[in-house]
Formats: sequence, structure tokens, C-alpha cells
Amino acid sequence: MTKLGRTGIDVYPLVLGTNTFGWTTDEAEAHRILDAFADAGGTLVDTADSYSAWAPGNSGGESETVIGSWVAKHPGRLMIATKVSQHPEFKGLSAATVKAAADASLQRLQSEAIDVYYAHFDDAETPLEETVAAFDALVTEGKVRHVAVSNYSPERLREWLDIAERTGAARPVALQPKYSLVSRATFEPALRDIAVAEDLSVFPYHALASGFLTGKYRTEADLEQSVRGGSAAKHLNPAGLAVIDGLADIAEDRGVAIGTVALAWVRTRPGIAAPIAGARELAQLAPLLASAELDLSQDELDRLTALSDAVGA
Repeated sequence: MTKLGRTGIDVYPLVLGTNTFGWTTDEAEAHRILDAFADAGGTLVDTADSYSAWAPGNSGGESETVIGSWVAKHPGRLMIATKVSQHPEFKGLSAATVKAAADASLQRLQSEAIDVYYAHFDDAETPLEETVAAFDALVTEGKVRHVAVSNYSPERLREWLDIAERTGAARPVALQPKYSLVSRATFEPALRDIAVAEDLSVFPYHALASGFLTGKYRTEADLEQSVRGGSAAKHLNPAGLAVIDGLADIAEDRGVAIGTVALAWVRTRPGIAAPIAGARELAQLAPLLASAELDLSQDELDRLTALSDAVGA
């Protein structure tokens, strides 16, 4: 287990991503995945109020609604993290928007409080002092237990922390950046150094690079397999495919899936508490869970890091 910031709360070293819930994963299958994740010892589920507004016929909040119908049957069994700023009806991070979006998320999640509430993306149009105060007010009201930040620059994260320190507002406990073997520059080194120094638990998304790091996309024809194939296309180059070859070699030696090895590498990186990864169907969950138990050797880690360095992303 790892920790949630300075809270002392234990977190399983894999966070379940749910952006497919209510999109390519129907409610019944999503509930099976949540059951299995909880049964395996999982503790934290990640969603956002905007999931999945991009899908035809959806308006945002579908993932929260699916999770909420499960939470109603299993209150308190899992911690839920959600996010604000991107829902079509609640854009940005003004005080009024944060409050209204939180209330809407609570209703969909069928919960009394949001365990971890992220500022999803920075809002340059709203003074950061206003946003920090809005999140703090939700904590004071008991609607949010812990504050967190996603997709912020190092400078803005530092500013948020300084405002919280100066005003006595609730301090962020977690950071969610984009990070994987083929995408490291957003997090390293500046955000990583702040997270380590400030005891922020880092829960990176994109840890499997839209499925690329599962090994399912090796040619352009493979991209047709999934609606996420287009997002993986940019990694189809010699350096990216060399990473897949390295993962495949280790996976074969260890008797695990390629994606299991990719997640296990992320878990070892400085500052990382647990990667986020989602399963579209129950059969995809086991390889994700296996990453929490896989301890790579130093030679294996060094080989993967060198291949990742060559990607230069």
C-alpha cells in the first residue's frame, strides 16, 4: 500500500480509471469491474464530471452516474476521486462553478462527500485565490474530504500551495499529471520535484498511453482495433516500438502481460504513489491488478528507463 499525501490514508498501488464507464463500458460491466477491484483490495477509483461528454449522445457525468449506482449498493467500500472544470455545464474554476459542479457530482455519485476532488485543468480566467478558497469551502462544508490538482504547470502548482499555506486553506494531497514510459516530460523534473518536496501523492494518468503500452498497437492497421487507437498513433515510431519490445521481453520472462510491466515501472518512479489505469471490460482488469504485485529488478528497470529516455517525450 502507498499513502494519500500526508493524510496517513492507505491507498492500493493501482488506481482504477473509469473514463470508459457509461461510454464503451455499460453499467452492468462497470459494476462487475468495481466489484472485482474492491475484492482485490483496491481502494481508490478515479473519474471526472466531464466523462464522457465527448461520446455521441452523452452530456457529461455518465461515469459518475454509473459509479454512483454502484456506491448506492456499497457505500464506503471504495474512495472516489472526481474532477471539476471540464463539464459542458460547469466550465472553469470560479467559486460558483466549483460549488455547483461539486453538488452535481455528489448527486450523481450518490455520496455525502467526495473523497478526493481535483481541479481538472487550470483556469487562467479565474484568480487562483478564488479557486483555492472555493475548494477550501467545500472541505469546510464536509462535501469534500481532500483537495487535489491535475494538469497544472509547476509554477501554478507552486502558487496554489503557497496560497493554501498563506491563507490556511485545505492543502492539496495529490497531483495527477500525464506520465508513462513514452510521455515523461510533463512530470519530470519540475512537477516531480515539487511533489516529492511537498509530500503530494502522484497518481498519473495515461500510464498505458491510450493502450499503446499494452502492446496491442504495433502497426497502423492495429489502430483500427479501438476508439482509442488514434490517440496511440503518435507512439508508432522506432523508439516507441523499441519500448514495446523491451516490455515484451520482460513480460515473457516474468509470465505477465506487457501492460503489467509498463505499470510496474511507473509505480517505481520517484514521487509516484500509484498509476491510474482503466479496464473497459472485466477481463482487462487482472493484468492491471498484477502490476501492484510485480517488483521489477534493477536491471529490468534500468533497461526500460533507457528505452524510455530514447523516446525523449
